[in-house]
Amino acid sequence: MFGISTGCAVLQIALTASRQKKPLFYILRMASSSSARTASSFMFDKAYVDGKWVSAKSGKTFDVLNPATGEVLGNVPDMNQSDVTEAIDVANNAFQKWRFTSPKERSVILKKWYNLMIENKKALAALITQENGKPTADAEGEVMYSSGFLEWFAEEAKRTYGDVLPNYVPNKRIMVIRQPIGVTGMITPWNFPSAMLTRKAGAAIAAGCTVVLKPSEETPFSALALCQLAEEAGLPAGVLNVVTGSRDNAAALGKELCESPIVSKISFTGSTAVGKILLSQCASTVKKASLELGGNAPFIVFNSADVKTAVAGAIACRFRCSGQTCICANRFLVQEGIYDEFVQALGQAVNAQLKMGDGFESSTTQGPLINAKAVVKVDGLVKDAVGSGANVLAGGEKGSLGACFYQPTVLSNVTTDMRVAQEEIFGPVAACIKFKTEQEAVAIANSVRYGLASYFYTSDMAQAFRVSEALEFGIVGVNEALTSAVEATFCGWKESGIGSEGGKYGIDEYLEMKSICYGGIQPQL
Repeated sequence: MFGISTGCAVLQIALTASRQKKPLFYILRMASSSSARTASSFMFDKAYVDGKWVSAKSGKTFDVLNPATGEVLGNVPDMNQSDVTEAIDVANNAFQKWRFTSPKERSVILKKWYNLMIENKKALAALITQENGKPTADAEGEVMYSSGFLEWFAEEAKRTYGDVLPNYVPNKRIMVIRQPIGVTGMITPWNFPSAMLTRKAGAAIAAGCTVVLKPSEETPFSALALCQLAEEAGLPAGVLNVVTGSRDNAAALGKELCESPIVSKISFTGSTAVGKILLSQCASTVKKASLELGGNAPFIVFNSADVKTAVAGAIACRFRCSGQTCICANRFLVQEGIYDEFVQALGQAVNAQLKMGDGFESSTTQGPLINAKAVVKVDGLVKDAVGSGANVLAGGEKGSLGACFYQPTVLSNVTTDMRVAQEEIFGPVAACIKFKTEQEAVAIANSVRYGLASYFYTSDMAQAFRVSEALEFGIVGVNEALTSAVEATFCGWKESGIGSEGGKYGIDEYLEMKSICYGGIQPQL
C-alpha cells in the first residue's frame, strides 16, 4: 500500500496519532497529506473539540444532503447544550496559554494554514459544491477568498497597536493597550461555509482569542475540513473548536454560546430575525456581539448609465450563488428614461447566459438553492408579484432538475408594495421597479429597515458623490457590482448588523482596550 519512505512517515504519524488519541482515519488522511487530496478525504464525521475528533455525548447524528441530487453525503454529530458547554471550557483553558503567544507566533501558524488551503483548493472547493451546490468555479473562488482572510489576519496580528498619551501631570504616565477579549462564540451560515469561518475565526485567533464555532447544519463538512488543516498548520488544541448540531438543536446551541459567562464575544452571520434573538440572549451577560444580518440591497440604474455595463453588473450581483448571498441586489430601481431598454436587455442576458445544473458540470452557472423550503419561498414571492401585475421576462418557474432548483427570473412592472420588493428574496429573482428622479430612487432605496449593501450605475460624477453619501448602507458599489474583498470592511447599518468584519478593522472586534496609569514617577529637575 505504501512505499518504504511513505511507510516510515505513516509509522511516525501513527505514533503521533496514538499519543493524541486520534482515530485510524486520521492516520490515513495524514499519510496522504503530501499528495493531492480529494473532497472525501476532508469529509469528517466527527466534531472537533480540544484537537480531537469527537462524537455527541448522546451518540446522535444527522444527515447532510447534496442539494443538487438529494443524496446523503454523510452524517455528523447532533450535539446538545452539554457538548457546547464542554467545548467552551476547553476553549477557556486553551485561552490561558494562547493569549500570551506572540503575534509573530500566531502569524506563522495562520500563514501555514493559508498555504495548506491553497494547496488543497480543488478538494475544498469540491466539498463546498457537494454540500452547498454552488458551481465549481464559484466554490474555488470562495476557497481563495476564504484563505485570503488567514493571510490578511496573519499580518494584522502584528499590528494591534496601542498608544502612549501625552503627560497631563509630571508624575504620571498613561498607556492604552489592546488585549484579546477571550473565548469567542461563532455561528456561521451555509452560503459561504468556508469564508465565513476564516473571516471570523481568522481575526479572533490572530488577536489571541480562542473559538467555539457552530457551522450551519446544511454545510458542516467545510468547517470541519478547515479544522484538519488548522491542526496541520500547528494550531494548538483547544484554540479552534467546531461543534455540529441539527436544526432541532440549533437554538439550544446558540443560547448556550450567548448566555455562557465564559464566552466574551459572539459573532453571527445569518437572518435578522435570528440575530435579534441572539442579541437579546447576549444581554444577560452584557456580551459583545458582531452581527452580520439580512439585507434588501437596491441596485439603481440612472439614465446616464451605460446599459450594457449595468446589465453585466446586475447578472454578477443578483445571480451569484443563485442569488443566495446577503449582499445580492434585491430591488432593481431603473430610471424611466432607460427602463424598457434595461429590463429587456437583462431578460435576454439571463436567458442566454445562465444555465441551471449540478455544480460539477462545467457549463453550470446556477446551482440549486440550499433546500426545497427555499424554493417554496422564492416561488411564493414570484407568484405574489405576478398576481399583483408584474410581468415575467425570464424564468418564473421551479426548475425541472430537482426539488431545489428555481429558474433565474426577471420581473418587470414591480411596485414597491409587492412582497418581492419588501422581503429579502435569497434566490435568483431580479425585481425591476421604475422611478423618475434621483431623490425618488434614494428614498425608495432607504425606505427599508435593512442597510447592508447597495449599488448604483451612473456616468454623472456629481451624482456619484451625492448618491453614495445619501444611501443608508454600510457597503456601496458605484459602477461596480462585486464589492467584497479581504481588504474591505464588511458592515451593515440599521437592522443589517452590528460591528464589522474583514479589512484592518476586523481584528478590533476581538480586542479590548485597557487604559493603564503609572503613578509615582519623579520628574527630572
